[in-house]
Amino acid sequence: MQKKEYTRDGITVVWQPDLCIHSGVCFHTLPAVFKPRERPWVQLEGSDQATIESTVKACPSGALSLKTSVAAAEPVTLELPPSSKVNILPNGPVRVTGPCLVTLADGTQVVKPNGVSFCRCGGSANKPFCDGSHKGNGFAG
Repeated sequence: MQKKEYTRDGITVVWQPDLCIHSGVCFHTLPAVFKPRERPWVQLEGSDQATIESTVKACPSGALSLKTSVAAAEPVTLELPPSSKVNILPNGPVRVTGPCLVTLADGTQVVKPNGVSFCRCGGSANKPFCDGSHKGNGFAG
């Protein structure tokens, strides 16, 4: 899976384009940092660290994340909220908000700290996760 990292003043934003569902949350929320028509498209000098972190954490697909310095020997812990919200997006994916742990069919567990979007259209190349294919394949539901 392709990854790109953008670092400035102690913050690293990780971009995984294969996970992106092109919801536009990043650039609609913080256009001074997330500029999809420019290269590089992530320009961290456009805002303060707290605002960038807040915007990255709102990414519905997890394509944007923050790199942390967790030692390899430390177990990953995930504090789940007392209740999660599941939304069926019109003509789009199933969106689970908040941190979650996804167990795939082969038993692999994937931590999604910012929530996750699951494919409903059947067209995703990254099943069970949404990759935005619904936008171009005529899915209605």
